[in-house]
Amino acid sequence: MLRIVAAADHAGRPLKDALVVHLRERGHEVEDLGTHDDASVDYPDFAHRLAARAVADGDLLGLLVCGSGVGMSIAANRHPGIRAVVCSEPYSAQMARRHNDANVLCLGARVVGVGLAAEIVDGFLAAAFEGGRHARRVAKIEPA
Repeated sequence: MLRIVAAADHAGRPLKDALVVHLRERGHEVEDLGTHDDASVDYPDFAHRLAARAVADGDLLGLLVCGSGVGMSIAANRHPGIRAVVCSEPYSAQMARRHNDANVLCLGARVVGVGLAAEIVDGFLAAAFEGGRHARRVAKIEPA
């Protein structure tokens, strides 16, 4: 079982809601930070909320969903210790975990459907950081 924190803006909320159900059905503990309705909201607010929560508890993985995934990724990556990636297929999601120690997965609700999104999330969560030469490289990501 993994601990996951999820958030979305209004464009990503339906996909986020479906993925929260998917993850809970697989036995994962999911904290849903919203949004919880269709009212227009600003994606950076949710990305920052999730990133702050994930940084405070380094044992969490994050899931962010907006229209493209890009805005969420940009906002989340402003936080030290966050390595947020936008993925549209499972291979990149797995490699982001294995080689880059990615800790936040960003998805575009206008890019991928529920089935593919579930495959991407499952691949992301099934992969583990390989360390070794990759650890040296990940350590160089944060500015000195």
